[in-house]
Amino acid sequence: MTATEFLDFAVNLTLGMILLGLVVAFVRLAIGPTLADRVVALDMMTITIIAFCGVYAVAVREPSFLDVAIVLALVGFLATVALARYAERRFERDGDKNGGGAGHD
Repeated sequence: MTATEFLDFAVNLTLGMILLGLVVAFVRLAIGPTLADRVVALDMMTITIIAFCGVYAVAVREPSFLDVAIVLALVGFLATVALARYAERRFERDGDKNGGGAGHD
């Protein structure tokens, strides 16, 4: 097996594993059940898409896809921060419905 064949095999295997991770994250996004589950699933999907861009850049030998991955990482970070702030405000607005949360004795 030559180095090129091995690289092609590794790239194809990696793309398949990334696709599997994306499917698992999408299932978690769809079923939830909580907002936190959905936020983590969305963040995982962003990370797997970034990984896909990186591996695809290696596969087609085109480094411009790495720029796309960097931009997507920045946008994903901002989206995660925004969703965390939304969840925090929602929690403050709704209060603790279970009667005393963590740190309240």
